[in-house]
Amino acid sequence: MKSDSAACPGLTVGGPVSHSLSVVARLHRIAAGRVLRCLGLYPGQEFVMMRLWEAGPVRQSELIKAVGLDPSTVTKSLQRLEQAGHVRRRPDPKDRRASLVEATEESGALRERVLGAWADLEERTLAGLDERERAELLRLLEKVEGNLCPMGDEGEDVCGG
Repeated sequence: MKSDSAACPGLTVGGPVSHSLSVVARLHRIAAGRVLRCLGLYPGQEFVMMRLWEAGPVRQSELIKAVGLDPSTVTKSLQRLEQAGHVRRRPDPKDRRASLVEATEESGALRERVLGAWADLEERTLAGLDERERAELLRLLEKVEGNLCPMGDEGEDVCGG
């Protein structure tokens, strides 16, 4: 993190926590990408699969909302997951204009591998923190997430204008 701080001194002075969160998020994304690549997945596809494993068949539009990703990103992910045999899409019997997406039975083995990889990443991320520190970090991150959630809504003006 020191090299990023040296490269962006104004950011660390004006917003050291925001800068640090940005650096940690980027590093975590990189580490997650490496882990997922070993499973044949791209970042974000694990969220799609976890939702499908938990919810069962869902409309593609509902899946997009649930995972909070860009519709074009989810569509591309579903194409790749379908080609890999992890998901299948079919017309919704209640609305032929909509598609239902579901995890295939063959994806069950992937589920265990994703859960294991995510647990390993969690341990790597939290190495050196005791249980109390881990609980406190989670509590604080949940508060920060709550502060930022409204900013993710397209209706809110975050520019102050």
